[in-house]
Amino acid sequence: MQANTKTVHLTPKETSARLRVSESTLAKWRMSAAHSLSYVKVGSKVAYDEAVVERWLAGQARKSTSDVARKTAAKIGGAR
Repeated sequence: MQANTKTVHLTPKETSARLRVSESTLAKWRMSAAHSLSYVKVGSKVAYDEAVVERWLAGQARKSTSDVARKTAAKIGGAR
């Protein structure tokens, strides 16, 4: 027996509010694949699965900006 789970789809406006970015930024992310935030497109309508948005947002958590700096320095041969 399957659980009765309903997928909730968010509009780009709702998603941009949740992520605190502009709708234009979401559109740019979709066009450039700069971020791994997946979406659904039916005809001309774009929607985001609410659970996917929440998981993506949780995956963006960082403890420190220095982690990125150390990785970048290591790539170019420097150390911090």
